[in-house]
Amino acid sequence: MKKVTILQFPGTNCEYDTKYAFEKLGANTEILWHKADKVPEDTDLLVIPGGFSYGDYLRSGAIAKFSPVMKAVEAYAKAGGKVLGICNGFQVLTETNLLPGALKRNENLHFLSKYHYLKVINNNNDFLKNLSVGDVINIPIAHHDGNYFIDDAGLQELEDNDQILLRYSDANGNVENPNGSLDSIAGICNKEKNVFGLMPHPERAMEVILGSDDGVAMLQGFLKA
Repeated sequence: MKKVTILQFPGTNCEYDTKYAFEKLGANTEILWHKADKVPEDTDLLVIPGGFSYGDYLRSGAIAKFSPVMKAVEAYAKAGGKVLGICNGFQVLTETNLLPGALKRNENLHFLSKYHYLKVINNNNDFLKNLSVGDVINIPIAHHDGNYFIDDAGLQELEDNDQILLRYSDANGNVENPNGSLDSIAGICNKEKNVFGLMPHPERAMEVILGSDDGVAMLQGFLKA
């Protein structure tokens, strides 16, 4: 049985949603407070969940990167451990340079909270291997600073290395960008394909009765790795 460790910072608000989602899929879970100085040795996946770590003061994720646990997270990732950052977790990963680019304020300056379609761009990774390239899935978004940006050279590198995982789209897979994100990017990974970040919330799309279970196929990929 896989072990999923979920970080918790002051202001995190999606750790229990994430715990529920992975336990529903059969994983063991542990919530790890940000003052921990190491990642549990039996961790198969480390998740940095959504929320507003440290109230998003200064910049989203900018203070969380100085938490004691982040040194352990960096070491875990650099040793090949799998890391998933969701929403604020994605922001933390860009702030720590575990993922390239940055997340800016949404183009329309509004907080967005709704279901939105995503198109799968690359699936040669553990996160999306249960989906096919071109699949369109319906996953909630809830963010104020989800406008992904990277310079031209960085964007080219993402494309060359199949690091662009998800783009915002409509139900037919055509571009429909809710926040101004460059190239409509909703999720990426690192070159080594063991660190993943996305703004949408797959842990909130686990049951049809609540709107969608499209998050199941995404998260199951890690448990079948």
